[in-house]
Amino acid sequence: MKFLVAYAGTKESEAALELAKTHAKIFGAKVLVVSSSEGGKAEKPEDIAKIKLGLDRAQKEVADAGIDCEVEQLARGLTPGEDIVMYANENEIDQIYVGIRKKSRTSKLILGSTAQFIILKAKCPVTSVK
Repeated sequence: MKFLVAYAGTKESEAALELAKTHAKIFGAKVLVVSSSEGGKAEKPEDIAKIKLGLDRAQKEVADAGIDCEVEQLARGLTPGEDIVMYANENEIDQIYVGIRKKSRTSKLILGSTAQFIILKAKCPVTSVK
């Protein structure tokens, strides 16, 4: 089995990682921790470096728990939601874990929601963690 954690460096994505670790131990699954950004000039080098540090820490934490783990930092010109769903399809992921934040209806309408996109478009089950 392969579990994907949509990682954004937030406390919500950390909660998703913790749950994925727990489930991976139970099911003997591999954990893929994946971060996505659109890339291009809008990306700040310090933001990219921060995510890389978070991914490295997550990989060590999961590996130290005795779980097979890989990390991936994507920047393929897609929105993070599209990128995560595409990556899950390409890699035959069995379950996606995503952290969610409570947002008002207005902010969801204006800003969209990566988690919402993943929940609606993924072909595999998605577990959302708050």
